[in-house]
Amino acid sequence: MRNKIVAGNWKMNLTFQEAEELLSEIADKLEKIELRDTEVVVCPPFPYLEMALDIAGESVFSVGSQNLSEYEKGAYTGEVSAQMLASMDVDYCILGHSERRKYFGETDEIIARKVDQAIRHEFIPIVCVGELLSEREAGKHFDVVREQLEKGLFFLSEDEFSSVVIAYEPVWAIGTGVNATPAQAQEMHAYIRQLIESRYGKDVADETPILYGGSCNASNAAEIFAQPDVDGGLIGGASLKAEEFVKIVEAAVNKK
Repeated sequence: MRNKIVAGNWKMNLTFQEAEELLSEIADKLEKIELRDTEVVVCPPFPYLEMALDIAGESVFSVGSQNLSEYEKGAYTGEVSAQMLASMDVDYCILGHSERRKYFGETDEIIARKVDQAIRHEFIPIVCVGELLSEREAGKHFDVVREQLEKGLFFLSEDEFSSVVIAYEPVWAIGTGVNATPAQAQEMHAYIRQLIESRYGKDVADETPILYGGSCNASNAAEIFAQPDVDGGLIGGASLKAEEFVKIVEAAVNKK
């Protein structure tokens, strides 16, 4: 049975002091929950990773980065390499987020190189895929997601792919307050699992966690997570509030 995962993507938010308070509050609240087969991941901005790791060491959550460089090392001012993050014992990394694609011009080819870096340095990459509103309205949403997977992930061997987590994030639902319906989420998650099966076989497909991202919050998480192919969530704004984030974790824990 595949694990459920709730990952909080803080994006570019919070001061150092605010981050410390939030991490401590999350840690305190998670102590009261039996997580069972649910993994909790917190992905703060780069400057707060060491602090997050220190607090996580006394708690039950894991730490991830929001990005990493496609380059191994060298004269790339401002970049953060997989090697650097691995030396800090960061476990997860979000790759291919729609905001990276939109604002920083990341293509599927760039994302593939980042995935390769993550796998080589033994990260668990959370690889994001999803369509724009115009692509969904044009009926191209399945084609868009298939192409993103084929170019950004399906170059991996079966063994390498076994460490990957996929996050489906309909771009039209990110930060808008509009989320895909549970039926829409399930439809795409089932399609993604079908694509994985056609490439790597049923066993790998059955074990690959597929998360939903896109205005998921404490009030709708249980209904979305109840879908058979939804294995948790990649949480944006709601991860900046400890009480709401932990309620979303509880929704994953309680999934039947």
